[in-house]
Amino acid sequence: MDDGFLMEVCVDSVESAVNAERGGAGRIELCAGLVEGGTTPSMGLLQVVKQCVRVPVFVMIRPRGGDFLYSDREVEVMKADIRLAKLHGADGLVFGALTEDGRIDTELCTALLAVCRPLPVTFHRAFDMVHDPLVALETLISLGFERVLTSGCDSSALEGLSLIKRLAEQVMPSALYVTLGFFLPGGGITERNLQRILEGSTASEFHCSARSARDSGMKFRNPNVTMGASFSAPEYSIKVADVAKVRTLNAIAKNIL
Repeated sequence: MDDGFLMEVCVDSVESAVNAERGGAGRIELCAGLVEGGTTPSMGLLQVVKQCVRVPVFVMIRPRGGDFLYSDREVEVMKADIRLAKLHGADGLVFGALTEDGRIDTELCTALLAVCRPLPVTFHRAFDMVHDPLVALETLISLGFERVLTSGCDSSALEGLSLIKRLAEQVMPSALYVTLGFFLPGGGITERNLQRILEGSTASEFHCSARSARDSGMKFRNPNVTMGASFSAPEYSIKVADVAKVRTLNAIAKNIL
């Protein structure tokens, strides 16, 4: 954070990871299934990404899309994925877990944090689904999470900006060890709204995907078949982190902080 801020880019491919670093990202969140908000990537992807980039790579630990209420077997999968991610060079982990009534699952988070250590851990946007974000924030601090990724419990970080600011104001007097980097605004961040989000949240880190669509190299195309559900992405268009977009976001942040 030599420039006073850090940009984290979420990626789901080696190409996107390389582009994110080329554009100036200071950290990568490595995922699969970005259409579902991010799930655990393959260990093969992690291995190759680690060979191709130098910036820290934080690995998403989320066994499926949907809610953040996990069964015992899903928890075993999460623990196994954490161990494998550490084995294959993860620099940090990202996860979140809630109870059925929308509170932080302290018992499960404590158990998963123990498996993650000594690596730093981010609590992801499961935070945006909690019943009471102010209470949830105090819980996450007491558990020892290094940061929380949040859109301010709204559809985007811009829409949730007032809550992000309120959370920051709540935590600073009572937990002086928590830096402004504890809050990681994310969700719908673009070059059009980044300045407002950074100035309004006082955050020194932010999270984005900065992607653009790239046409497939396939010449033969079957328009009658799709590989996923009807809402899935087009088969012959690939979204990747855009070097120019990452650089633009970096430049905006440098001019602010």
